[in-house]
Amino acid sequence: MFTVQIVDGQWKDAVFACDGQESLLDAARKQGIKISFGCRGGGCGMCKVKVQAGRFERGVSSKAVLPDEERVLNYTLACKTYPRSNLCVSMEAGDT
Repeated sequence: MFTVQIVDGQWKDAVFACDGQESLLDAARKQGIKISFGCRGGGCGMCKVKVQAGRFERGVSSKAVLPDEERVLNYTLACKTYPRSNLCVSMEAGDT
């Protein structure tokens, strides 16, 4: 189980637990943190966040909503992101 801390936005300083098998979006919502989403399939971009620190695995998502230029800067979609360590996440890309 990993700890995810939100570092800005409406949920600044919120912390939630997430195992490596559950997406950031699902874990956050189960624990009362409402990250915006539309499709849960990596196609709409509404749940875009930026990982400030930590390791993660990114599932398949549309390059139209998450182009390579953003991926290299650690932007990712919460619906398709799985932690591999504790994370610090910025909601500035998709704050609710």
